[in-house]
Amino acid sequence: FLRCVSFDGLGEHAFEDDRKQDPNHPFDKPEYQGAGILIAGRNFGCGSSREHAPQSLMRWGIRAIIAETYAEIFFGNCGSLGIPALKASRADLEKLAAAISTNPESELTVDLESLSVSLGDIRISVSLPASVQTALITGEWDYLGQLLSASDQVTAHAATIPYLNQFQPA
Repeated sequence: FLRCVSFDGLGEHAFEDDRKQDPNHPFDKPEYQGAGILIAGRNFGCGSSREHAPQSLMRWGIRAIIAETYAEIFFGNCGSLGIPALKASRADLEKLAAAISTNPESELTVDLESLSVSLGDIRISVSLPASVQTALITGEWDYLGQLLSASDQVTAHAATIPYLNQFQPA
């Protein structure tokens, strides 16, 4: 999977090795199909330092992840893709997992502004670095979008950079 030039088609391979070994993997259970929030454990994303891991999850349909802790590079890649990688206590994660297991159709809601997750009567606090929270709320995580929306400023600045202008003064 790591030899692909584009990320197209990666979603179907999310957790592929784990899913081959575990016929009861949550990604293969009908009751969890279409879920957009992934509840995980400790050090989630460890061993997945390439952008392919969060790209695969995003293309599977995951829009947010809630875990106890994250591997640092995986966490950064999630932020670059606009995927909230929220932290919660083990007790709160277990509470959410138990409630979802009991009622898989229940709606789990992530509120980035209040840094909370709700599921029926359950409401837990989650954490996220303030800079990441702001970037996700304002859309600043999307660097390409920022460049495109500021194309006039980028063009004006590029005109002042000598090596972009045959080393002629602006």
